[in-house]
Amino acid sequence: MKKIAILSDIHGNLAALEQVVADIQRRGVDLVVNLGDLISGPLWPKETLDYLRTQDWIQIRGNHERQILTQNPEQLGVSDLFARRCLDVEDLKWLHSLPARAEIGTEIVLVHGSPSDDKQYLLEAISNGHSCLASLDEIKARIGDETAPIILCGHTHISRIVAVSDNQLVVNPGSVGLPAYDDIEPEPHVMEAGSPHARYAVLEKNAERWNTELIAISYDHNRAVDRARANNREDWVIGLQTGFMKLK
Repeated sequence: MKKIAILSDIHGNLAALEQVVADIQRRGVDLVVNLGDLISGPLWPKETLDYLRTQDWIQIRGNHERQILTQNPEQLGVSDLFARRCLDVEDLKWLHSLPARAEIGTEIVLVHGSPSDDKQYLLEAISNGHSCLASLDEIKARIGDETAPIILCGHTHISRIVAVSDNQLVVNPGSVGLPAYDDIEPEPHVMEAGSPHARYAVLEKNAERWNTELIAISYDHNRAVDRARANNREDWVIGLQTGFMKLK
């Protein structure tokens, strides 16, 4: 396997996903992998799931799929609940079939958050309500005993490539469908990509080396903005429009 497209955090944004896939097709990749958080949000959860289910990709579930599958509806956040109400029994069975992690040979491991926790930020730290690159010691501690030379992760929606050592690389492709969000865990903060682009990455092996390209694709993000508004989610609008958020 020489050329791999890496997707994550689609969050039901089918408009962004379709544009990313069109770009992938132009690049002649050998494999597509999808790192989870597939459908949660006020956009097109059912339509996105239907699309993903037909793809010959390696796909894992994220924390939002786990929450949709395991929590009672009254426990779900508003984005998870919106997605859950759009799904039927067969949809839930497909989500349940997705693993929490996957491997490609002995070189590449796929996780959503960190190797041990799908809600843990692997490469980011939170400071004064914003994200920054975590220290190398913090990243190594979160990686733990994982020895794969390439770790692919998502969850934070922030594109990064971090060389943990000469023998280990961590790649976060950023978010296909949601360039900014706010959260209250582990403390109130925002995650901001800084533009409305749909993001993914391509990993390519040349000789014995892996090269990585972080890619930002323009798409008609106003379609997603209009969909969020139609579903009474003004809190998603600024992130989809600008890639920035404001703490309330």
